[in-house]
Amino acid sequence: MTTYKKVRDTRKVSWIKAAQKDFADFPAKAQARAAEALTVIADGATPDIAKPLSGLGAGVWELAIKERGDAYRVIYALQIDDDIWVVHAFQKKSKKGIATPKQEIDLVRERIKRLKEALK
Repeated sequence: MTTYKKVRDTRKVSWIKAAQKDFADFPAKAQARAAEALTVIADGATPDIAKPLSGLGAGVWELAIKERGDAYRVIYALQIDDDIWVVHAFQKKSKKGIATPKQEIDLVRERIKRLKEALK
């Protein structure tokens, strides 16, 4: 897991290593948009591309990024500890509407569970 500290007096944004690796595969513009949004979140605000992710409890949100007709998602948790934890990043390939695919939700649920155990 990698932790980044912002220059300003903000919350840290920490990454589960697998999420950071997947995020590195995003196109540069999608990465930049997500990084900008995470900075806004770290500063205590909510960017326009953020929305709560239902079914995973309070404090789990997703960033929905559109880039050249593709959809990318960054899932983060606000209430695990003092940090903002990025737990998953993926390209959404589902053609069944806007819902986040069940397999992605299951992966997020498992990563949050393991993260909570690791931080005890």
